Amino acid sequence: TVISTLIILVTGEFLPKTLFKINPNLMLRVCAIPLFICYVILFPVSKFASGLSYLFLRIFGMKVNKEASAKAFGKVDLDYFIQSSIENAESEEELDAEVKIFQNALDFSNIKIRDCIVPRTEVVAVDLTTTLEELKCLFVESGISKIIVYDGNIDNVVGYIHSSEMFRNPVDWRNNVKEVPIVPETMSAHKLMKLFMQQKKTIAVVVDEFGGTAGIVSLEDLVEEIFGDIEDEHDNTSYVCKQLGEREYVLSARLEIEKVNETFGLDLPESDDYLTVGGLILNRYQSFPKLHEVIEVDNYQFKIIKVTATKIELVRLKVIE
Repeated sequence: TVISTLIILVTGEFLPKTLFKINPNLMLRVCAIPLFICYVILFPVSKFASGLSYLFLRIFGMKVNKEASAKAFGKVDLDYFIQSSIENAESEEELDAEVKIFQNALDFSNIKIRDCIVPRTEVVAVDLTTTLEELKCLFVESGISKIIVYDGNIDNVVGYIHSSEMFRNPVDWRNNVKEVPIVPETMSAHKLMKLFMQQKKTIAVVVDEFGGTAGIVSLEDLVEEIFGDIEDEHDNTSYVCKQLGEREYVLSARLEIEKVNETFGLDLPESDDYLTVGGLILNRYQSFPKLHEVIEVDNYQFKIIKVTATKIELVRLKVIE
């Protein structure tokens, strides 16, 4: 019994896993045809055995969900497989890009729009009263291709205007304003992706629970959640993210907590209530901090070094014992 167990473990577990780990692509090509032949030969036997099992279960009054049983490899199995690959990897660099993409794709259904929006304060928008020349200048200065259009204030969005319309020298640019989907910030990202495909749109306005504009989200923002950062017209490359010393950093308050943790190997607390460094400070401080004010969060100390009347711009982070 001991010898047979060892043989099964070596030939059925350790050896196949080791060979596939050394060169998975080659082994897959070598084994694909023999395994397919085995599948064809054993398929009738497997079907007969399954049918016999269902028959006996019905005789004894047990209900069987055939659809659930027939699903050989589901989302849960794929998630387990990916988690195993991540755990077995010796370092972050060793992980294949495909594994990371699969993991992001599985997590995509749990992501809310509020996690990937361009916030209201960074949205480039114009009023309907804006002149054509002012609009052209704004396109040149901002470098973006789509500008949100509102009537009176940004909470009353009427659509967006594309830069390509400027080449047509329109008499009245307002006639070329296109409709834009308006979605709640609680909508899931995968539902918005479906909406974009159905309506053939690439941008949407996100509103909060009170009906105010929370920001905008583009198709590219959603794609980034799966494939990682893609440099685009909305990306702000001026965010400060520097290490001053062994335990001291200067950070833009708009940087995401997750990115800061990954970059510097920190353990800043993450939550669904906030995404950024500024959000963490406001969440813990429960008030708007003043210039040079120091806020402690767990074993981290934040000093406000740049602030406006409405938002935190820059902070100095120090890890304390």
